[in-house]
Amino acid sequence: MPVRSQKYDVIVVGGGHNGLTAAAYLARGGLSTLVLERREIVGGCCVTEEIAPGCRVSTTSYVASMLRPEVIQDLHLADHGLRMVPCDPAIQVPFPDGQVVPWWVNRGRALAEFAKLSAKDAQTFVRVDDQLKKLARYLQPFFMEPPPAVDTASLGGWADLFRVGKRFRGISSDEIAQMVSFLTGSLGEFLDLNYESEKMKTLFLANNVYGKHGGPYQPGTAIGLLFHLLSGGDHDLQGFSGHVMGGMGAITQALAAAGRKLGVEIRTSAPVSQIDVRHGKACGVVLEDGTEIRSRMVLSNADPKRTFLKMVPERELPADFLHSIRGIKMDGPCAKVNFVLAEEPRFTGTPTGATPLERTFYTLVPSLEFAERCYDIAKFGDIPEQLWVDCVVSSNADDSLAPKGKHILTCFVQYVPYHLRQGTWDENRELLGDRVVRKIAEYAPNVPNAIVARQVLTPLDLERTYGLTEGNIFHGDLRLEQLFFMRPVAGWSQYRTPIAGLYLCGAGAHPGGGVTGAPGHNAAHQALRDWKRGRFPGAAA
Repeated sequence: MPVRSQKYDVIVVGGGHNGLTAAAYLARGGLSTLVLERREIVGGCCVTEEIAPGCRVSTTSYVASMLRPEVIQDLHLADHGLRMVPCDPAIQVPFPDGQVVPWWVNRGRALAEFAKLSAKDAQTFVRVDDQLKKLARYLQPFFMEPPPAVDTASLGGWADLFRVGKRFRGISSDEIAQMVSFLTGSLGEFLDLNYESEKMKTLFLANNVYGKHGGPYQPGTAIGLLFHLLSGGDHDLQGFSGHVMGGMGAITQALAAAGRKLGVEIRTSAPVSQIDVRHGKACGVVLEDGTEIRSRMVLSNADPKRTFLKMVPERELPADFLHSIRGIKMDGPCAKVNFVLAEEPRFTGTPTGATPLERTFYTLVPSLEFAERCYDIAKFGDIPEQLWVDCVVSSNADDSLAPKGKHILTCFVQYVPYHLRQGTWDENRELLGDRVVRKIAEYAPNVPNAIVARQVLTPLDLERTYGLTEGNIFHGDLRLEQLFFMRPVAGWSQYRTPIAGLYLCGAGAHPGGGVTGAPGHNAAHQALRDWKRGRFPGAAA
């Protein structure tokens, strides 16, 4: 028989970083808040886990690039142990000819490096970088607020459109054209137009199209140029990326500690099977063990498909809304492979005297053509022989992650299919791991014989273990028709849903994926506004 539990003001389904962020803000607003996490630890995909005795790895997400300064400061995360060291170089690409090209954080130092590739490209970089940063600043305010309700039939809709227009006050016609071009154009065509050095183009490639469908010559791939220049970190720096001391789990541990201090209750090993909807309103959840927990609001940190296709009864949702949710492009194109090594990887071409931090980040993708071919193979359901692999020797940035003499190497693998044309991922998991090792060995020959432990997380593993539908790390592909007022679907971009009192607070909502805390922050503030009005908009409201 179901066990009835106490009632809360808010239940947050999922203890990932956005769920924890939302919970902390809700509790700060005076609401009794419960977080329910299906796994035995909080953090979702932002966790640090032991994969060998004493060896801890950021098993899924691995670098903090756009964690919102508002969240860091409002929730006093530094007081709860959060510490980030800037990635410098922010990007580093070793090439097959033995040259290693770093992209230093300091512009002068970066330009000196770029000039070795092409004096003309170094000059072009200044112009393009200034242009991109200015355009990104127009988009920045939208990151921390709900998208507009595109509705010219209501005063609220017109007010939202006016709000958007104010954000672009002073923008020139040329800048509007540039913005449209970046939102719709391809990364490859933009780079071909502006740069002559293939290696320079590859540096830009190495910081874009992460977790996204489409090779660099596909329409819509240029958007990453702006997305990655949004600000982040303690000091609100454009394009900031940082190594988190203690691994990425230190972010969610700090969020959990901040939430508990504000009164948030967190339960782990508490998988939610259903969001309880009565008369068109969310009124709690039912756990897999039958426990019913009541609340006046529910925020889901699960992705849109998991939320609406698995947790909410189909009869409670409009047919057109369900049709749109089913149409969200997921089909995650990424995998993760983590290693414990008996010695530090030695990447050919790394300068003698490079500091440990300078020997931490390597992106193994030799050219735009390579990436395009890799995607072409994966989109038809095959595992490419040659893979794009991001390597982070995280123990060089933080030696507390492994015992002395051991090293942590975490690898993000781009362009693998969720749906395999032949066989299953359980059958092909080790094949993927072997191909990753082979790719790394081309640049760091000592790695294969130094492997002590290996963990391979396929797209299917990301779904089964971390709750990501189809293994999509962003809860839905970052493409133009799935962004801004179209995220998660048109008409429902403001965190509210057709169920009154049910909100979406994860990466499937605006502004999307990455460890930012922005969706959680924005959803919590939307829910708090509705709470204060005593009204929960939805189809039944």
